[in-house]
Amino acid sequence: MTRSRAGLAVAVLHVALVGSLSLKLLVDRSRFPHAWARTVPFDPSTPLRGRYVRLAVQIPLVGAPLPPSYAEPGVELRAMNDRVLGAIDSGRTVPRVQVRSRDTTSSVTLAEPVAFFIPEHVPDPSIRPPSEELWVELTLPPGEWPRPVRLGVMRSGVLTPLELR
Repeated sequence: MTRSRAGLAVAVLHVALVGSLSLKLLVDRSRFPHAWARTVPFDPSTPLRGRYVRLAVQIPLVGAPLPPSYAEPGVELRAMNDRVLGAIDSGRTVPRVQVRSRDTTSSVTLAEPVAFFIPEHVPDPSIRPPSEELWVELTLPPGEWPRPVRLGVMRSGVLTPLELR
């Protein structure tokens, strides 16, 4: 096999790998529910951050409030009325959550932030005026970590997806 054929074979293999991952994510996006969740963007202060925004996803809980003894409960994420809601499930470990509050309107924050990659020419969408909240649309595959699809902004109770292309 010549060097050019070997290089072509490696290139075809790389395209097949990337294509199969892209196909899996597209199939998951069409098969599984997706809904919006409020986020708190933050910068981990690393010099190699790249062009992405790290988002701490806040999930309101349905049902009973968290007992004080729960440090990191399991939570089942559900899509209801185009919003992500969580229900406590002590038998699950994915995704793990950190407790943000323990009152009757309890919410949890996912222990690991999600990364939303943005194009090079787009200004940082996480920098918002105080009157706006940043939201993220998540795909919710069962038993897996939620995957971000797109960002949106909540202004005066209206959620508007951002065009970041």
